[in-house]
Amino acid sequence: MPDAASNPVPVPKPRRWSIVAAGLLLAALALVVIYTSRSAFFSPLALVVVAAIGLAALLLQLRLRRERERDADKDLSTPVRAPLWLNVLGLIFAIAAVFADVLHLSANLLLIAALGAVLCFAVSGTTVLHALRKKKI
Repeated sequence: MPDAASNPVPVPKPRRWSIVAAGLLLAALALVVIYTSRSAFFSPLALVVVAAIGLAALLLQLRLRRERERDADKDLSTPVRAPLWLNVLGLIFAIAAVFADVLHLSANLLLIAALGAVLCFAVSGTTVLHALRKKKI
């Protein structure tokens, strides 16, 4: 009969940093919501900002998860990565939307750029979440 002391149960590391990071991102989102007028939420730029904060939260959680797995010496044979080209494309669309709004360019250009940024961020986030779920199973 094996001795219980020979097979110690690993103690899980505290999740302090992921909780702090999640709290900071919630605070950023709360500041956006609190200090933005009601009519501004009908702006496409508000949608871009909220989508960018959401993607930043997901990427930060992914980074913290990777560090926690590295500390626990788990198998990192298939790391989950966000598609860089899609995030860069979303960033370009977001910058184009900001410039279209600041320079008072065509409203159609603003809407298309904002929609492109949100779609890129959404597809990137969905890809990361799907890879994380697939890796867990």
